[in-house]
Amino acid sequence: MAIFKSGNPTLNEKVFQSTIVLPGTDVMTERGALNKFFFLFLMVMASAAFTWKAFYDGKDVFPWMIGSAIGGLIVALAVSFKREWSPYLAPAYGLLEGVFVGGISAYYNNAFEKVAPGIVMQAVLLTFGAVIAMFLLYRFRIIKATEKFKSIIFVATAGIAIFYLLAIVLRMFNIDIAFIHEGSTLGIVFSLVVVAVAALNLILDFDMIEQGAAKGAPKYMEWYGAFALLVTIVWLYLEILRLLAKMSSRR
Repeated sequence: MAIFKSGNPTLNEKVFQSTIVLPGTDVMTERGALNKFFFLFLMVMASAAFTWKAFYDGKDVFPWMIGSAIGGLIVALAVSFKREWSPYLAPAYGLLEGVFVGGISAYYNNAFEKVAPGIVMQAVLLTFGAVIAMFLLYRFRIIKATEKFKSIIFVATAGIAIFYLLAIVLRMFNIDIAFIHEGSTLGIVFSLVVVAVAALNLILDFDMIEQGAAKGAPKYMEWYGAFALLVTIVWLYLEILRLLAKMSSRR
């Protein structure tokens, strides 16, 4: 079987290589993966709305955010290592991720209510726009997921992940990398680069799902593909929200 790569850590070249389909069993389809993605997205929206309402009802949702972030990470790691569990764990991830997204969105919305009203809705619309644009660019083969393209995006994504991890470690020692959070010119340029890399990861995810369906991956891989796509889209949304916040802080 051919080797496929993705910048998304949940979609790598081993995903479809190591899956075995028994004769007479159902196989993965693109439509099936898309349907399952919409189901997961609705779960994210539902739990996000719950946390959002709780925040504006005066409740402290920060512990919920921390708990859901840790729980989401554990579930994501479990799905990555046990892909056959994805029909059960992917919905759990969607609920946990929604709690975190709803909480952090409420915090941003409240913090920038005066200088940038509607910042969350702007981030949502820009995220949808980026997803649609990337899908059309991929579908019409304007951007092709060549091996060179995949390698570049993979290296860029890994570099960003390592940089963020380094920033977290340094912060434990009271060393802060200011441009990650501040609205300086360097900070905005950095966020623009991260947003671009996150958006381009969608090309790799679309390609992986298409190739998996073409190669007849097992049916449960629809859930895995939907889960992986959700990971990228949530990342993209959070980075766009951070970018808008930086730009608004300069006003």
